[in-house]
Amino acid sequence: MLIIIVTIGFYYFEESFDNKKINTNTNKDKDLSFYYLPSSTTGVIISHNNYSLSYSEKHEQPEWVAYQLKKEHLSKNEFKRPFFEVDKKVRTSSADWRNYKNSGYDKGHLCPAGDRGYSYDAYEETFLTSNISPQNHKFNAGIWNKLEQKTRYWANRYDGVYVITGGVLTNDLKTIGYEAVSVPKYFYKVIFNRSSGDEKMIGFLMPNEPSSKSLDSFVVAIDHIEKLTGIDFFGSLPDEQEEMLEASVDKRKWKF
Repeated sequence: MLIIIVTIGFYYFEESFDNKKINTNTNKDKDLSFYYLPSSTTGVIISHNNYSLSYSEKHEQPEWVAYQLKKEHLSKNEFKRPFFEVDKKVRTSSADWRNYKNSGYDKGHLCPAGDRGYSYDAYEETFLTSNISPQNHKFNAGIWNKLEQKTRYWANRYDGVYVITGGVLTNDLKTIGYEAVSVPKYFYKVIFNRSSGDEKMIGFLMPNEPSSKSLDSFVVAIDHIEKLTGIDFFGSLPDEQEEMLEASVDKRKWKF
């Protein structure tokens, strides 16, 4: 009888301890993500210390990566570039970086290392393979890099923005590597500013190829990106507010 009582007591203690850990992590994640995250079509949401993601095992990459980019996050620290590592939080294991070797595609960060330069731990965390997607090199180093730089400009100007980034994952994509990592034809970036007293959103949809076009030529309604991806980006906003913000393509509200 004593053994049974002790066993039951230990079970409830362990369950209570796990719940406390879950609640603690949830509070931290809420602070990181403005109290909401996009929906997940895969049901696999991973929260790290400096960004969150929804992982697609089918495509061996995230369907989205979301994070807050504050003004104080912007830094010019030059850290030694670490090696890419698999994400141990993904139970099925994120794709090995060797899938990209000799593929002709870059290991494209979705949460850029440049957005997490305020500490080495935050910087290193962006080198998990759950945070990368195959990108054309000239696209990655060209128009996509310009968009990342413009996002930092807005984070500085508006004292912080919320960022969601991913590839459009469909069933007709070519693959690379022994784990068949899908190569998106398009990448998107959704940016939400709500800290300046003038709430606004802007969405970008870009082909995974070199381009000399201006950034504003890739602006689309966030509603359109949701239809392509099946993701509800801001479902926890009041419906009327969400519909108004996600339908907007007013470039004049943003300083290009």
